[in-house]
Amino acid sequence: MFPPFSSAPGRRFTGLLFLCVGAHAQAAGFLEDSSAKVEARTVYFNRDFRDGHSSSSQGASKREETAQGFILNVQSGYTQGPVGFGVDALGMVGFKLDSSPADSNSGLLPSSGHDPRGSADQYAKLGLAGKVKVSDTVLRYGSMMPDMPLLKYNDGRLLPTMFHGAMLTSEEVRDLKFTLARLNQYTARDSTDRQDIRVHCKNKRYACNIEADHFDLAGLDYRFNDRLSGQYQVSRLENIYRQQFLGLVASQPLAVGSLSADLRLIKSDDIGNARAGEIDHRAFSGMLGYSLGGHKISAGWQRMYGQSAMPYLDGSNPYLVNYAQVNDFAAAQERSWQLRYDYDFKALGVPGLTFFTRYINGDHIKVPGSSAEGKEWERDTELKYQVQSGTFKDVSVRLRNSTYRSNYEKWARDMDETRVIVSYNFSIL
Repeated sequence: MFPPFSSAPGRRFTGLLFLCVGAHAQAAGFLEDSSAKVEARTVYFNRDFRDGHSSSSQGASKREETAQGFILNVQSGYTQGPVGFGVDALGMVGFKLDSSPADSNSGLLPSSGHDPRGSADQYAKLGLAGKVKVSDTVLRYGSMMPDMPLLKYNDGRLLPTMFHGAMLTSEEVRDLKFTLARLNQYTARDSTDRQDIRVHCKNKRYACNIEADHFDLAGLDYRFNDRLSGQYQVSRLENIYRQQFLGLVASQPLAVGSLSADLRLIKSDDIGNARAGEIDHRAFSGMLGYSLGGHKISAGWQRMYGQSAMPYLDGSNPYLVNYAQVNDFAAAQERSWQLRYDYDFKALGVPGLTFFTRYINGDHIKVPGSSAEGKEWERDTELKYQVQSGTFKDVSVRLRNSTYRSNYEKWARDMDETRVIVSYNFSIL
């Protein structure tokens, strides 16, 4: 959208925002119901590949960078009357704190314009969206960060991905939400430029850089009662794939503790010209959990059926229970299981401190160009503390560590990874 950071994005963002506010300054509700939030986020990222020196054909042996980001999210209210109008804005800027050409390309920062091996010193991106509301139905057009089973924006680095297009949401019927969307572009997490929407090609599962004119989605969310809800969605990436999702989320209090369940089914097939290649995929994933006091123990199972891996949009996260810090465990014919333990130290009188660890093991993978069975595993640990009071109230610090290994190094590199994330969310309106 803009070249590496200059004052232009800030001036344009401020001008457009105040133009919209000024035009509706007399409209009760537009300003009164508005909000503006900022997240300041510092990220240290270290990914150490365990399969050789940087001179090997696999590429660099390490990715290590530190960057500072700021994310501004402004949401207006609506003008008065049977038809209300509003505007939302997303402004993001990132600054390089520490990086070297040998260890760059971590995903925190875009590549430098004069040196593709290095990272840019700073970058910025802006997204605006107009919105119209009638009763409990809202139409948005512009930039957004959708969070749905078949389209979840990626927020795994410094700045999140933005998608661009139109989305209609309607909640006219009690406990029922209807969603309809058409998106045609996205701005990657480490980019300033909009790109045509496309399928993600992790480990070259599908042909890379295959663009589509648009992505369509329709869905229903229904809350049966306080303990059970369901979702159904269907989507199409033009001339590439069609996908359907069915999910159920349930909880059940017990005499001692409580149970939870999260079940997900996804069906994917190629359509039209099948520009990314043949797609034949079915996914089942489910997670069962038991909570008692500050403890929670969970077990997950995930199974891939068909001849291909699960497709999803570039810049998005797959909605699978075994999608983790490094891997998605969604290779062709893969089956994987997970054990997870969470603890909230509030139970010991330390509110704000939480911990989790999980282990995921996958096998039965159909490896491209090989008759051998592919296997992989990942272990993740996170310790997080959010300050509860005082000068630094709401500042949070997260330490995340991950280890990933596989037996098919040509397609998936072994790695050890550490992330440190310091963030502070505050309201300015």
